[in-house]
Order: sequence, then C-alpha cells, then structure tokens
Amino acid sequence: MFKNKFWLSLVLSVPVVLFSHMFSMIVGYTPPDFPGAMWISPILGTIIFFYGGAPFLKGGITELRTRQPGMMLLIAMAISVAFIASWVTTLGIGDFNLDFWWELALLVVIMLLGHWMEMRALGSAAGALDALAALLPDEADKVTDTGIETVSVSSLATGDVVLVRSGARVPADGEIVDGVAEFDEAMITGESRTVQRTVGEVVVAGTVATDNAVRVRVTAVGADTTLAGIQRLVAEAQASSSKAQALADRAAALLFYFALVAGILTFIAWILLGSPDDAVIRTVTVLVIACPHALGLAIPLVIAISTERAAKAGVLIKNRMALERMRTVDIVLFDKTGTLTEGRHAVTATTTSGTMSDAEMLALAAAAESDSEHPVARAIVNAAMDTPEAAVFGYRGSDFSSMTGRGVRATVNGTEVIVGGPNMLRELQLETPSDMRDTVQEWIGRGASVLHVVRDGTVLGAVRLEDRVRDESRAAVKALQDRGVKVAMITGDARQVADAVGTELGIDEVFADVLPQDKDSKVAELQSRGLKVAMVGDGVNDAPALARAEVGIAIGAGTDVAMESAGVVLAGNDPRSVLAMIDLSRASYRKMIQNLVWATGYNLIAVPLAAGVLAFAGFVLSPAAGAVLMSISTIVVALNAQLLRRIDLSPERFTT
Repeated sequence: MFKNKFWLSLVLSVPVVLFSHMFSMIVGYTPPDFPGAMWISPILGTIIFFYGGAPFLKGGITELRTRQPGMMLLIAMAISVAFIASWVTTLGIGDFNLDFWWELALLVVIMLLGHWMEMRALGSAAGALDALAALLPDEADKVTDTGIETVSVSSLATGDVVLVRSGARVPADGEIVDGVAEFDEAMITGESRTVQRTVGEVVVAGTVATDNAVRVRVTAVGADTTLAGIQRLVAEAQASSSKAQALADRAAALLFYFALVAGILTFIAWILLGSPDDAVIRTVTVLVIACPHALGLAIPLVIAISTERAAKAGVLIKNRMALERMRTVDIVLFDKTGTLTEGRHAVTATTTSGTMSDAEMLALAAAAESDSEHPVARAIVNAAMDTPEAAVFGYRGSDFSSMTGRGVRATVNGTEVIVGGPNMLRELQLETPSDMRDTVQEWIGRGASVLHVVRDGTVLGAVRLEDRVRDESRAAVKALQDRGVKVAMITGDARQVADAVGTELGIDEVFADVLPQDKDSKVAELQSRGLKVAMVGDGVNDAPALARAEVGIAIGAGTDVAMESAGVVLAGNDPRSVLAMIDLSRASYRKMIQNLVWATGYNLIAVPLAAGVLAFAGFVLSPAAGAVLMSISTIVVALNAQLLRRIDLSPERFTT
C-alpha cells in the first residue's frame, strides 16, 4: 500500500514542484506559463493530499482520539495546514504568500517512502523465504514394499521413507536411515561448505545431497518443517513492535506539542504587535515546517538498513527489541554442547606406547572401526581420513564384530585389532602401559572418553575423544571480552568436562552439572547481580533460559523449539555471529540517536526563527527558506543512515 501510494504520489509531485512559484523563486527559474497552468499544482496537490496523505490523516485522527499524539498526528497537522494555506493563497483570499503545494507534495512523498522502507525491510525477508520454499521439489521418491513410487510432496506423511538421489533436494525434514552423503545446506545456514550426514542424523527439507543417494525417514511435514517455522518467525517479526520506532513516536509527540504551543504563541504575539497578516503567515510557516521530513526517515532508514545487513550476515531478527537491547548486554551465556562445541565426538589427541607412530596406531583403529556405525567409530574413521600420515597406510579391516559396552574387534592385515574402553581392558586383563599412564589419567581427569587400541594382546596406544570445541568459539569469546562483555558457559556435563572447555576458551564463568529445567534459574541468578544477559543456545531445553534472558539467541536455524523462545535466530552455527549482533545494535542505536538529534534539533532552531523571534533584528525565516532547510535536514539524515552499510558483520573478521 505504501509502495503504490509512494510511486503515484512521486509522479504527481513532479509537476506540482515544477509549477510551484515558491519553488521557482528558490531555485531561480520561471515556471511554464500557459492557460490553466496556475491550477496544475493545486489540483495535483489536492490529489496527493487525499490519496497519498490518507494513511497519515487516518492515523492522525486515531492518535487524536486516543490522546496519544505521535508521528501520524504530526504529519497530518503539517500537511493539513499546508493544504488549507495553499488553497487560501491559490484562491486569493487575503494577501498571503503561502504557496506550500510543493512542500505538501514532498512531505507526503518522503513520509510514504519512510514507511514503505520500514515495511519492506521485513517484507523482503518474507519474500526471500517464500522463494526458499519454492525451491522444494514438487515430487518425492517414496520407498514402498513394491519399490520406488513417485508421489507428490504434499502427500508425504510422518514415518514415510523417501529416496533422495545424488543431486536431488530433500523433500521433507527427516532422519537418514540408510547411506552417507555430503549435503549442501547453504540455503538454510548460509555455509558454502557441504556437510556430511550419515545414518541417524537429521536433514532439512530443501537441502541437496551432492554426492550419494540416501534414504530418509520423514519426521516433519507441512507446518512442522524447518522452513515453515522460519516463515512463522518472519510473520512474528513483522507484527512485533519496535522500541526504536517508539522512540521516534515519542520525539514526534514532543514536536507536536512544541509546534502547537509555538504556533499559538506566534499567532498571539503578532496579533498583539498589530500585524494580523504576519500572524497568519508566521503561524502557518511554523506549523508546516514543524514536521521535518528527516523525522519520518530517521528511524525507518536505520531499521531497513540494519535488518538488511543482519540478514546478509545470517542473522534473522525475530523481534526487533532484541536488536535494541543487544547493545546493553553485560554478559553472554553460551550453552556448551552444539554451541561452543560441535556437539559430537571427535578425536582430539592420541598417544602411543613403544615405537609405533601415532599415525599408524590411528590407522589401525580406524580400520577396525570402519564397519561400525557408532558415532565414536565415525569420529575415529574421520580423524584417520583427515590425517594424511594415517591415510597413507591404507589399512583395511575384515571380520568385524561388536562387543557391546566394551568395544569392537576386527582383523587388520592378518592381525586381530581391538578398540575399546576400560571394560575391554579389564576383560582382556590388560593395563595401560606405564609410558602412557600419566597422559591417559590426565585425559580421564578432564572428562574425556579414552579408547585403547590393542593388537595381538598388546596395548599399542590410546585415543582421546571429546566434544570438540569449535575454532570459531575461541575467536568469539576473545572478541566479546575485548568489547567489555563477559562470557559464561552453561552445561549439564560434569564439572571436569565443563572446566576443561572453559579453560581452553578462557571463559569468565562456568555453570556445570546444570539440569535442563534449571538453566533459566542460572540466567535469573546472573540478572540478580545486575547483569543484562544474552543467552545463546540450540536445544529444546534451552527455551526457558532463552525466554528469560534480555536477549535470547537460537543458534542453528529452525531445528529446535528454542527458536520459539528466542528473539534472534542465527541461520548458521557460528558463535561469532553474536558479535555481529552487538556491533550492529550499537551502530544502529548511534545512528538512530544522531538522526533524531538532527531532525529535532532542526526544529528547535527553525521553528523559533520562523515564528519571528529575531524580527526585532530584521531577520525572519521565510517559508521558502524554512522549506529548504527542511530538505537539507532530510538529506543529512539519509546520508548518515547509509553509513551503516560500511559495517563489516562477517564472522570471518574475528579470528584467533
């Protein structure tokens, strides 16, 4: 609606300005003169007033009825006074030079632009998500008892198994039940690198299996899918009120009273001075220029640019209040698993006994574990694949068997290799070699899982498995602390595990052994110390804490109900994106204040001058000059807001 009204009003305003005598005097040209030319500005200006100004007139009446003056009433007052004064001048009533048609037209056009920009900021996000949903396939290959059947995606139900071929998109959220593939998840996370997904792991509708075919059991369809959840968040964001815009409304309310009082005093003063004509001219000028274009653009421009910059940085602002509050945060409380850490086992260290190299020992362990689907086995195999020195051995395992609760057994190059934990060592009546014992005890002391590798009854070495700390977490913690923001971590893990991660990252405070239902109480504890808390989490059990915190940030888009309690959702899983939120919040708030100061400061100077406070000194601000100053104010505000585009919000700028 604002867009349509803006474009039509803009087209109509061109001849209004061109044929305006006041504008032509300012610029210094002679407007075209032909029969009927004098009526072009009044007629088109009247159309603009009733058509383009309708939202402001209706809004102004509403604010008047509710006795809550704001931006709408201020705009309505200015364009109404300009409309009446301009018609009085056009019709030759009295001897007034109050040809404000061009000012009326530009005021309506610029205010429509400001409101359109604010609506478009979130509307474009909805459009992007609609386009995202359009990328979903129309059909799916459903696995049935008789083979593969092509069906409509809309007919899929929870529990169905679908075949996702190499290069095809996943038709619905689900869990892999057969196969391993690299998935392109850029449409959801923004990450360009593919991610390996295997049996038991979740895949999201719309992502692409890039190399292999997999079978997926559908876990969510329709409104329960990730994309549908994100679209709901956008709808909530569109409906949410903005504290920042309320700031502009408060400024507008003050300006309304200021202009009203100034107008009344101006009229009374000039009447007492015996100049009724000047009383009308000065009063009308005061009321018209009391509504600066700049105020209408001050906040919408900043909101529009901030929302755009956040979206490009992978940050979905569900509630704009969160962006406003982020600048005041004193401490960021991170959930550990899946947020600061990868949320899955990874080999973080190896040690050997005797002369065998760590690489060869790891290669033997990976060969023995190669046929296992256990997450620990996958971690060891992946570690060997990622270690060039281990990969060159090319060991292959056979005769694989699993020893439940103890480990695995396989034949590697004709020898028996066993990989397992302490239960396996006790069963085999083996002990950790003395040259490894201190290292292994240190690993156990920090809460890591330790697996020993045994060949033909001899302990060759051990591997340490932990929930690996993200490289990005180190940079995030350091950057937050550099900005004067404390960092805390909360986890249900044992104290020694939590302390190991906390020490590695240099975290200020660690909460360990915390039950899921008690996480929000830890947020309350921090708040009781007078700290403003931002909570970052990714799990279902983080939802209460996310809701209690001043700012709740869900990391990893859309896969948990944590999103419903968060004010912000990070499309990816990079904790450094929290820094983008803080930097953007601080920068956008500065721009809002700067713009409001400029917009209102203009009034504090221009209105008294227009009222004639310096008339005794021979200086009176003419209506034309006041209009020019108003336009200059608008340009300054617009250029100042554009400076937000210079902010670099990419997570990559924060490195260890």
